[in-house]
Amino acid sequence: MPKEGVLYISIAVYAVMILGIGIFSARKSKSISDFTVGERKANAWMSAFSYGTTYFSAVMFIGYAGSTGWKYGLWGVLPGIGNAIFGSLFAWMVLAKRTRETTRRLEIKSMPQFFHIRFQSMPMKLFAVAIIFIFLLPYSASVYKGLTSVCSVLLGINEQVCMIIIAVAAAAIVILGGYVAMLKADFIQGIVMIVGICLLIFFIVRSQQVGGIAVGLSAIAKKTSQLGLTAKDHISLWATVLMTSFGTWGLPQMIHKYYGIRDDKEVRRGTIISTLFALLIAGGGYFIGSLSHLFFQELPQGGQDFLIPNMLLQSQLPTILLGVVLVLLIAASVSTLASITITASSTLTMDLVQTKIRPSMTSSHAAIFTKVLCGVFVGLSYLIANTNTPILDMMSYSWGILSGSFLAPYLITLYWKGINRAGAWAGMLGGFLVALPPVIFKLFCPTITLGVLGPVADMGAHFACASMAVSFLLCFVVSKIAKAAQWKSGAENPDFYIKKQQPAVSAEA
Repeated sequence: MPKEGVLYISIAVYAVMILGIGIFSARKSKSISDFTVGERKANAWMSAFSYGTTYFSAVMFIGYAGSTGWKYGLWGVLPGIGNAIFGSLFAWMVLAKRTRETTRRLEIKSMPQFFHIRFQSMPMKLFAVAIIFIFLLPYSASVYKGLTSVCSVLLGINEQVCMIIIAVAAAAIVILGGYVAMLKADFIQGIVMIVGICLLIFFIVRSQQVGGIAVGLSAIAKKTSQLGLTAKDHISLWATVLMTSFGTWGLPQMIHKYYGIRDDKEVRRGTIISTLFALLIAGGGYFIGSLSHLFFQELPQGGQDFLIPNMLLQSQLPTILLGVVLVLLIAASVSTLASITITASSTLTMDLVQTKIRPSMTSSHAAIFTKVLCGVFVGLSYLIANTNTPILDMMSYSWGILSGSFLAPYLITLYWKGINRAGAWAGMLGGFLVALPPVIFKLFCPTITLGVLGPVADMGAHFACASMAVSFLLCFVVSKIAKAAQWKSGAENPDFYIKKQQPAVSAEA
């Protein structure tokens, strides 16, 4: 059978599987609660795989792995190691247990609800809704872009067709089945990703260009030393490591994975599973990217986004393996897109429409409205994906603004009762404003540089790291000032931390 036929059959089998999961789970997502958190009985395997498949999409395999490997050689594996240790192990150890307990006790279904109940501020809730919906759009668009280069190189088909495949698969999961369908799909997609990355590493390492693990490592180490990396390069590399690792701590679609975990025992198991999954998937993906200089003397046509696809083509992988790899990348992308879509759409419904526009909306009607919004969100992200913005720019802008706005006030709230509304507002707004310049410069003045560091528009990771640091500082300092000055916004909310049901503010409000 021709290669194209095998690849199309692989896509078709995957599509049928996803559609089946969506249809089977449809009866379990009748209310908005079912659609967003299910029954809060997710086990460790499903929660950890859902976390990992949301974390790693084709953006990581194609965008980050290819670009970091090309820029930094063997040093390009550092983001993968950082994602496993900081983005998975430490994230679960610090956030999972307390997030699960707090959101379950207070019946919280979204990050805006978390901030509303803790700080008694409707404007803060609405601000969080706006940031989440607006800036998850370019994030989801980057997911589309991450896969188009693979499909165009391996299949020779139009990019529009690739993006439509992803959109339809993601829509089938979220519109038909919601949270329950997403968990089931993510578990299966996680298995596909594990099998795919293991086979991919094996065949890439055995390829003529690499020549085995020992020869390949020696060759790429030599190539890396010839790159002549400067202090500027290492700053950029570590900015990427920190943004892609700690940045996930403030992303609402990642935090959402802790809401539905069954109990603390599953949290402990999930911590181990999630870390090992990330080490294999991210570590393996970035390792493959680090070998790019063994395949190319100069960038292929299309730039860094086409490095990995052309490496797969040059490695002469067996046709059936190309089908597995293609499904791996589609699965990774669809799981990420589905999670982003559910988070953005359900947040807009629960925390804006039900709060300010139609308070009388029933839970079942809210679920239907959310499904419609999911379709709209998928469509909007598809349109954004058709712009000429590179994958990494869209990804870093979204991560920077979301994590800069939410990480510090969210994490500090879990551990410090002394944070108050003034401090949280300062942290949110400060982080948002510090992370915003690359977006503004990209839109209006892309050629302006920041000294030796280069164009501001290309420094999304740098500003993301700075925004997280500034946000932490502002949360602490302004909270202390507000309390000392006895501002109204400096009042604390000790009831939030009492381990009993809080009737004062409804999570639906």
